[in-house]
Amino acid sequence: YGDPEQRAAAFRYRDAELPFKVTGVPELEEARRTWTVGYLEDGFARRLGPVGTESGYAETSKNNFFIFFNQARWIRDKLGPYPTEKTNWSFGQWASHARRADEERLPATDRHYYFQAGVDRPDRAKPEAERGFISRDLPSFSGSEPTLFNFDPSRAKGMQCRFGERGVTAASHYDGGRNMVAMVHGAKRYILSPPKACKYLAVEAERSHPGFRHSMLNFGRMSRLDGGGDDGVPGPDDAEQEKLRRASAAPAVETVLRRGEVLYIPSFWFHYITSLQMSAQCNTRSGREEAGATEEFGGQADAVGCK
Repeated sequence: YGDPEQRAAAFRYRDAELPFKVTGVPELEEARRTWTVGYLEDGFARRLGPVGTESGYAETSKNNFFIFFNQARWIRDKLGPYPTEKTNWSFGQWASHARRADEERLPATDRHYYFQAGVDRPDRAKPEAERGFISRDLPSFSGSEPTLFNFDPSRAKGMQCRFGERGVTAASHYDGGRNMVAMVHGAKRYILSPPKACKYLAVEAERSHPGFRHSMLNFGRMSRLDGGGDDGVPGPDDAEQEKLRRASAAPAVETVLRRGEVLYIPSFWFHYITSLQMSAQCNTRSGREEAGATEEFGGQADAVGCK
């Protein structure tokens, strides 16, 4: 980030709507030192000076696979229990379980927990000294002036911070907003696929579906194809096997995002995410790119239409 030539290259990649990573961001390095469990506990308990719009809560899943869904559209009689549920855990309770998950190498089939927090748009309009701790600590991701990361503040909706424990996996999905993801602690594995890959990923393309924009496929079950593996859970049936085989042919690139790094995920690019250890990551989205389709990678029509 501190090298002018490298920073100029980052702007070119961003404007070309291509994924890239940035290292050496000073405020991210500082947050890496500041964001201890105790500091974050105080922040979410509103004990760190001015109170912003940040708020947080924990969710749980019966295993390590987490699916975003619209609860109002999830018909339990047809689709079964909700894939995830909110809990009343504090950040400290979540952190204690996340430490144990690292120490004991929590199996994928055990119950997992995840903590997330949001910072609303109004927070960035305040003077820096009056913002909440997340906005204060990461001003390049939350301010009212354009930066490499928050490059269209007028269209940014705020920030999301996500705290994962070992194994927590987010189903493949796309976001309309141009997404800058900053890893403060730990590491996550990202599998990225361009919009044109939608047809391979079993993405729910109907807006009425509770999992719209997301795939219901757990790629971790590919190891169970042809009878491989045995984790005590029934293997995929014929329909799931067919979908997993098709997904295995999707164009993709993977990267491990480590603490101190920022990843750019362009509009409508799919991403499947696994937390490799206790981790903390914040992201901001700067509107959507509607004219960025390319012949090679596709664009909005490919992801939304999913043909």
